[in-house]
Amino acid sequence: MAIADLKNVLKVFVGSEISADRQKDLFEEALLMTLARAADADVSIQHVEVERIQQILKEHTGKDFSSADVRVAARQELYAEATLVKYLRGVEKKLTQAHCTDIVKALADVFRSDATISALEVDFFNNVVDALNVTPAQIAGLVAGDV
Repeated sequence: MAIADLKNVLKVFVGSEISADRQKDLFEEALLMTLARAADADVSIQHVEVERIQQILKEHTGKDFSSADVRVAARQELYAEATLVKYLRGVEKKLTQAHCTDIVKALADVFRSDATISALEVDFFNNVVDALNVTPAQIAGLVAGDV
């Protein structure tokens, strides 16, 4: 997926309903943008984090993303119009709760991919969880019903 394919980023703030296909595309974009920015959350993009992001994206989307795609999506200039948190707050209204939970769980996976988790990464994680309105129970995989 070329970074230029991030066509839904600015459209997310429009209030219309979206089709299942557009929702899938939006999930892929939100996942890429969140994980890419996560790699840069501690001011240093580690190669192991980029590789793990590529693996996670492949697992969730079935698509291959280059390290360049990840590194470009991590660039702060993409967020000049709106912060990632503001973007995710808009995305949260258009995605399923399962999509939001998947993004949060993938984010935790990325942060665990190198030797340490920094305070900046913890803050970034908490901001994403808040923006996507994901509960601790959802993160833990606890859903009411038969076990």
